[in-house]
Amino acid sequence: MTTLVVCLDRGGDFTSVADPPIVGVEAVESLVTEFGVGDPEDSRVNCLLEGLRVARDLESDGEEAVMAVISGRGETVGVSRAVARQTEQLLDEHEPDSAIVITDSTEDERLVPIIESRVPVDAVDRVVVRQAHDIESTYYLLKQFLADEELRETVLVPIGAALLAMPILLLVVNSVTMALGAIAAAIGLLLLYKGLGIDEYVETLPGQIHSALYSGQVSLVTYVVAVGLALIGLFVGALGMSTTGSNSVLILAMRFGFDAITWLTAAALAASTGRLLDELLRHEGVRNAYLNLPFAVVAIGLVVRGVTGYFLERANVLASLTISKIDLGVVSVEGFTLAPGTRLAIFLLAGIVVSLVGVRFAAYFSETNIEEELVETPAE
Repeated sequence: MTTLVVCLDRGGDFTSVADPPIVGVEAVESLVTEFGVGDPEDSRVNCLLEGLRVARDLESDGEEAVMAVISGRGETVGVSRAVARQTEQLLDEHEPDSAIVITDSTEDERLVPIIESRVPVDAVDRVVVRQAHDIESTYYLLKQFLADEELRETVLVPIGAALLAMPILLLVVNSVTMALGAIAAAIGLLLLYKGLGIDEYVETLPGQIHSALYSGQVSLVTYVVAVGLALIGLFVGALGMSTTGSNSVLILAMRFGFDAITWLTAAALAASTGRLLDELLRHEGVRNAYLNLPFAVVAIGLVVRGVTGYFLERANVLASLTISKIDLGVVSVEGFTLAPGTRLAIFLLAGIVVSLVGVRFAAYFSETNIEEELVETPAE
């Protein structure tokens, strides 16, 4: 079995010494000496030495090895034709069964398919000088990075925009700290925008709205209503915080939750009801999750209202709940004031009752019993 060991030289520097192809171990050793003395740092010297090592190892294993150097110079087409011509010459003279190609750069590896189309190539051995391995690897990684359009848009565009914005912000705000803070905030928002997949959602949003408009989905209207109610809830919560008269973060948060939770619950109830109606219109049956969702929303709202009210009462921000006198003819109930703990217990109990009613309601309409509903697994 004869193996052709080929060292590729795309730059054509070896053509100044001899006419390629250069064949034989002695001829290649002479070439190594001449080029190594002239420029010991030349990576092509390592390529030739690697070829000699491979040829020696093959011969020690009992195979016949033909050592050769193929070189070309000029434009891409000229180099490719020179490599093809020299490869065919070697095949005619030595008739090898296979070949092993030695290269020292990615540029040389582009010529491998030319040899591969004429003789089976068992291996491609790329030689990289050990001291320059990290530098060369970094160079080719950067080259691949710059060739990827999506990566360029994701990384280079924000960096370029930040560098352009920096001098403008310095002129406007006249403060390095504020300028760096603004740029850092903008880059942070961009990273969150890409990292959370918001860009993909925004990209598909017009299509979803178009589909919802033409398919007659009730949820589209209820979602708009939910957004409006949520905005009202946020406004009411912020207004309540401004009139609290306390600097405690905990008290302000409890006040915001107490005032806003009613509107936020109504918003969630509107959105879940619209989703439930869509399911009823599309399918003959409705999954238990959609049937139970409105009740779960109301239950959570009651619990949050009770907990936040308890904290506000204990902080003397909210007055205790007073029940007026009830007179129903024969039956008369005197007015009384609920203690903070009692009021909290009533809201928590109401939330649990509403949640259980939702489970029972969903079980009834899905033709299951309450025991099956409570032990139903998520995979069903």
